[in-house]
Amino acid sequence: MQTVRRRRLGSALRDFRVQAGMNTEAASAATGWDGSKINRIENAKAHLPIKEVAPLLNAYGITDEAVVTAMEELARDANKVGWWNNYGDLPETAYKTYVGLEEDADSTRVYTPGLIPGLLQIPQYAREIITATAITRTTEEVTALVEMRKKRQAILVDTARTGGPLDLWAVIHESTLHYKSASYPALMRDQLRHLLDMADLPNVRIQVMPIRANPHPGMVGPFHIVRFPQPWPTVVMLENIRGGSFAEGVDDVKVYEAAYELIQAAALPVNDSREKIRSIMEDSTS
Repeated sequence: MQTVRRRRLGSALRDFRVQAGMNTEAASAATGWDGSKINRIENAKAHLPIKEVAPLLNAYGITDEAVVTAMEELARDANKVGWWNNYGDLPETAYKTYVGLEEDADSTRVYTPGLIPGLLQIPQYAREIITATAITRTTEEVTALVEMRKKRQAILVDTARTGGPLDLWAVIHESTLHYKSASYPALMRDQLRHLLDMADLPNVRIQVMPIRANPHPGMVGPFHIVRFPQPWPTVVMLENIRGGSFAEGVDDVKVYEAAYELIQAAALPVNDSREKIRSIMEDSTS
């Protein structure tokens, strides 16, 4: 099975080989392995035993202990099937890939101009959003996707997780906080109270982008910056109605990281954002 971790391992090994100036034939000669074995590992079609990680990296000139250890840990977990695979083909492939990346990340930076980020949604809000956006889904499928979203959120409070709970920084557009539900009038009061509760966590920071903010890069659309422990590179996810796409090149990632800094600067500070959320919540109950 081509798990997300196995694909990341194969991709990293391919990058190391290319950086070493080796084609598959040269790597085969350096390791004594059949070239097809190297290809299968790089394409996530074969498992790489942990004991073979260090010798392979050594052949590519990689001897940094931190890098070797990280690669060995990834090889150890490469065949583990994530909980999200229990949902089969229901989630879009890009969404499952993102959840798999999120599981291994140490932090995410999210900008959402049109909705509350999934990690911060209450179930009723999630149901309404998924129903409205996943237009081909049945009622049963929507219920399963809401359940999946709820399971994702455990990552924010899981102290047993390697590295601790995920660090989340979310910038949410103010207009999103004024959402009105025809079927559940108290929805946003409950959702906004949940945002305030989540903002009390030491690993969660929330900023509000005011309606009258200065122009900023987030006006183009939503995106997620997913960061990992070294040596894994940062990945950016661009959201769309079919799930999303990914940007992984160093230059592309730098652009999005710079854009996020400008978005943060245009948004209200964290404490002011908390008061803005509280004010809107109180207005919704009056």
